[in-house]
Amino acid sequence: MNKLQTIRSREIRTAGVFLLPALLLLLFVFAYPIVRAFWLSFFTQNLGTELQPVFSGIHNYVRMSGDGHFWHSLGTTTLFTIASVVVELFLGLGVALILNQPFPGRGAVRTIAILPWALPTALIGLAWAWIFNDQFGVANDILLRLGLVENGINWLGEGTLAMVAVVFADVWKTTPFISILLLAGLQSISPDMYEAHAIDGATPWQSFRQITLPLLMPQILIAMLFRFAQAFGVFDLISVMTGGGPGGATEVISLYIYSTIMRYLDFGYGAALVVVTFIFLIVAVALASFLLNKFNSKNPVPN
Repeated sequence: MNKLQTIRSREIRTAGVFLLPALLLLLFVFAYPIVRAFWLSFFTQNLGTELQPVFSGIHNYVRMSGDGHFWHSLGTTTLFTIASVVVELFLGLGVALILNQPFPGRGAVRTIAILPWALPTALIGLAWAWIFNDQFGVANDILLRLGLVENGINWLGEGTLAMVAVVFADVWKTTPFISILLLAGLQSISPDMYEAHAIDGATPWQSFRQITLPLLMPQILIAMLFRFAQAFGVFDLISVMTGGGPGGATEVISLYIYSTIMRYLDFGYGAALVVVTFIFLIVAVALASFLLNKFNSKNPVPN
């Protein structure tokens, strides 16, 4: 037993040595910026002393509580995140179910389906900005040719339509990511389970509800958590397409933080915005994980 314990202890030490560089890198890349931002959030910029920071305690957080601009951008971010993630989940699941079926050229279709996710987001944003251009855009040209509208729609010049346009562009780009994750989960489900279920008289819808969804729930959870964090921190797509306009209708929290720090040089308040946004994101992800795990516990995997 002592010999086994010695071997086990040596293995643990060896694993720690190999993991140490990765842990240090994670601390440097993730932990240090958050700690640094938290520290800076207790300072304000004194313009009378050449931008020297002055300790001000929780002043930035008190200021944030009454900042209507911040709450508006937070609401816009929440709306964008929920709309894009929900649509992407349903479309991604549908695409995954299609790609999981045998048909000629399935490998090539799977490769093509992932291309939107592989393209740079800024390039995608520029392309969709041209597509939704009110004078020369493809979207208006198609609608006019089909006779669905009499005049071109100002997609990016009206608040609600601009939000629809950026959500549409985000869904187009990131749905392949969800579909690939869910496809991997579908391929791990044994066909024998569906055959046994069909012999018992189950319909395809019952098999989907009682076998596919419960077994696919871990992949759905992972996809939603990844996409929720990414959508909540969206910057480049909206920055390129609308710049937060029109009239701040699409200004998400990341754009507001960028303007606060880079345009107005208010580093202390910008750091406070980063800290509060990070806390909101952690709480939202934890809540989503709890709800999905609760749903999974109520829908156990069939034997």
